[in-house]
Amino acid sequence: MSHKSRIFWPLLSLLVLADCTTKEIAVDRLSPAYIPHRVLGSVVQLTLAYNPKTAFSIDLGPWSRPLLILATLATLAMLTMLYQRTAPTKRVMAVALALVCGGAIGNLLDRVHSTRGVVDFIDVGVGAHRFWIFNVADAGITVGAVLLAVILSRNERRRAHHA
Repeated sequence: MSHKSRIFWPLLSLLVLADCTTKEIAVDRLSPAYIPHRVLGSVVQLTLAYNPKTAFSIDLGPWSRPLLILATLATLAMLTMLYQRTAPTKRVMAVALALVCGGAIGNLLDRVHSTRGVVDFIDVGVGAHRFWIFNVADAGITVGAVLLAVILSRNERRRAHHA
């Protein structure tokens, strides 16, 4: 088993498991939806929400759910190709891809399972100025995407420098 496989598969599995588990707990303990439960004053709250739309609540109309499912599957296919093309020793790339793929799978499971949308519950902000409500999968996708962008940008700069 390669270095990237030893990192990728356990991290992806852990993220999906953590995401699904925390969403189940949120639905069980934070219902009904849209009632904030303070954790650290008003800065960090747990607020159950359902997002049938895209990231940042962009609405694609009545076709949102099937389009998002297809878009996620297409994205996962592209990320799988990128993983396959990644050298076996590229551990940081494996971390980035595992975070993005694991998060995408977590949110995909919600979209397939329920017409209500993705379960979100982490609510961060100050007073009335709130960040959007998100979940563990969203955090994985965000951290992984930033890491992936840094890696790809550095690789591109190296290629340009050597050319």
